Amino acid sequence: MKRYTYEAKDTSTGKKVKSVVQAESEQAAAKVLLAQGFAPLNIEEEGNSDSILARFTNRIGTKDKIVFSRQLATLIGAGLPLSQSMRTIAEQTENKRFRAIVEEILADVESGKTLSDSFAKYPDIFDKVFLSLIKAGEASGTLDDALKRIANQQEKDAAMMSKIKGALTYPLIVLVVIFGVMAFMLFTVVPQVEKLYDDLGKELPFLTQTMVNGADFLTKFWWLVIIILGVAGYFIAQYLKTEDGIKVKDTFKLNVPLFGVMFRKLYMARFARTAQTLLNTGVPMLDMLKITSEAVNNTIVGAGITRAAEKVKGGKALSESIASEEYILQLVPQMVKIGEQSGKIDEMLGRAAQVYEDELDEQIKAISTAIEPLLMVVLAVVAGGMVGAILFPIYSLVNGVNV
Repeated sequence: MKRYTYEAKDTSTGKKVKSVVQAESEQAAAKVLLAQGFAPLNIEEEGNSDSILARFTNRIGTKDKIVFSRQLATLIGAGLPLSQSMRTIAEQTENKRFRAIVEEILADVESGKTLSDSFAKYPDIFDKVFLSLIKAGEASGTLDDALKRIANQQEKDAAMMSKIKGALTYPLIVLVVIFGVMAFMLFTVVPQVEKLYDDLGKELPFLTQTMVNGADFLTKFWWLVIIILGVAGYFIAQYLKTEDGIKVKDTFKLNVPLFGVMFRKLYMARFARTAQTLLNTGVPMLDMLKITSEAVNNTIVGAGITRAAEKVKGGKALSESIASEEYILQLVPQMVKIGEQSGKIDEMLGRAAQVYEDELDEQIKAISTAIEPLLMVVLAVVAGGMVGAILFPIYSLVNGVNV
């Protein structure tokens, strides 16, 4: 089907409306509009002019989806019809790509599709958690509440990821500084020391000679180094996209020193928070486990949740099913067990999520505090070693002259 932008007059209110409709032809688009109570004024076929650059500059981020969910929840909660709410949001959306998608969803809704089916056409933007909550909200007549839960879920997840990225940023900056110091020494100071020794006809010490050889190699064969690094980076990136590569990467995250515990708590907070949101909206237990196994975004943890789901399907309690999984931290099955006894599993999962979110905050602060002096020591050792390799031969020369 083709997409048509149109300008029409609402026959019931007399207002002019601009939006998008999907139809086989311009005549079919006009019939659709007339059937919906609009008098077409202008209908034009949309061009497929989305360039690669436009896709990058109009990337749809978490913030866009949060704002969209909150606006739609507010408008529906205020009593506006779904199609009118979607049209209002489309007019206010600044991101061109997201606006086009909202307009396509609006066209699908106006043609008779459910909102969940319309969202399902864009799995790269609206994940399974989003779709499940929308579907449950439609079934229970609480779509506005479901949208609010979606926005809350996305905000909490985005906040956790932002904190982790912040904790990793400082070490990366220090590493860049270390490599910068090494490059400066190799290409500016070391050649001067080599020239000095050549002028005096003396042989460089082993460490300094090694640095000189390294600098000479990089100067002459920098292009080869770039090619090797580029090819290695490409193949590593391709490997990490394979099933085995993803497992290696996810296992590394769970076991990497210092950051492994942080990642485990992140996945537990994500699992518990997502599970709470899904159960609270009325999603069945087995569907919840299937969705959360993907939502945690770690194949190793996800596989553990999938195994637990099979046990639940066989009749075991959820708390018992997840307790034996290696990467499920013990607070989760303990809280689930309390929830099973009290009939409030969703509430207990929410409390577990809050505990891990708070612990994650403290962990990030502790890591940030601990890693700063550690990186300073590394920087001092690297810079000191290079300075020593430069000053030692000069000191030897001075002693030789005094003798």
